[in-house]
Amino acid sequence: MARKMKLGLHTYTLHLWGLGQNWGIQADPRPKEIDLFQLMDMAVDWGLDGLHITGCDLETKDDARLAAVKKAAQDHSLYLEYNFSRDEEFDQRLTDPLEKGIDITRRIGGDLAKFSLDIRRPRPLYGSCFHPKVMRQLCDVHDQITAVLPLLEKTGIRLAVENHTETFADEILWLIQQVNHPLVGACVDTVNSMGVLENPEEAVEKLAPYAFCVHFCDHKLTRDQFGIRFHGVALGDGDIDCFKTYRTICGQSPTDRITFEIEWDMGDDPLETAREKEMAACKKSIRYAREVLKIGQPV
Repeated sequence: MARKMKLGLHTYTLHLWGLGQNWGIQADPRPKEIDLFQLMDMAVDWGLDGLHITGCDLETKDDARLAAVKKAAQDHSLYLEYNFSRDEEFDQRLTDPLEKGIDITRRIGGDLAKFSLDIRRPRPLYGSCFHPKVMRQLCDVHDQITAVLPLLEKTGIRLAVENHTETFADEILWLIQQVNHPLVGACVDTVNSMGVLENPEEAVEKLAPYAFCVHFCDHKLTRDQFGIRFHGVALGDGDIDCFKTYRTICGQSPTDRITFEIEWDMGDDPLETAREKEMAACKKSIRYAREVLKIGQPV
C-alpha cells in the first residue's frame, strides 16, 4: 500500500540562530535569534509537517512551558519529536535522565523520544567497535532502557536510539535487539557514521528496518594533504546519495517521517553572514526534499 512521508525539521538546522544546541561550543553559546514559537510559524509557512526539538528550544522545562509548547504545536498542526541525550558533552541543556526525557515528550504532546548515548570511545576509533570499554557503557544503557519500559508502555511513546557521531550501527543494533521491545527502535542519521569511519550507506541499510526516526543529512567531503574534512551543506549539495538513502528508508523503515537536518559549515564567514547562508540552505533543502526527492508524494 502506498504511503506518504511527512517532512520535518531538526532544529539544529538553524543552530547559528540559537536553535537545536550549541554543538562543540562550551564557552561562547549562540544567542537565540529565533524562539520555538516563531519557528512553528515559519514551519507552517514552509509547508512542514513537524519539528524535532531539543531542551535548548524549550528554554525551560517547567510544566507551564511544556503545556504552552504542546498547545502551540497543536494549534499549528505540527507533530513534535523530542531529542535528548544521556550525557551531552558540549550543551547540558540536552541532557535528561531517560524517565524525564520520556515525560517531557509526553508533556509536549510528542510521540517519539530520540536518545543519544554519548559513548566515550577509546582510541583508535576504527578499531573500537564493541570495545570492552564501550560494551560496559552499552550494558549500562541497556539497563537504563529496560527500567523505563513500563513508562513507555504506559505512555505509548516510542524510544529511538541514535547512531550518534560516536557509535557504530552494529552497536545500536545490538542494544535494540538485546532490549527487544516494540517501543524501542533506532534513529538513523545519514551522515553520523562517518564520525567513526563507517560507510554511511551501510549504516543506513543496517538501521533502516529498526528506524522510528530519521535525521536526513548531507555532507560534502574535501581532501587536502592532511586528510579529509566533512562540511555540512544543503540537501543535494554534498556527497551522500540522497536518492538511494531515501529509497532505502522508504523501502525498509517503519517510519512515515523524514526529518531533515543541516549541519551548516560557517567556514570563515562572520556570524551574521553565516546565519543568512544557513537560512538559505534550510529553504533550499525543503525545496529539494519536496521537488526533487518528492517527499510528501506516495511511495
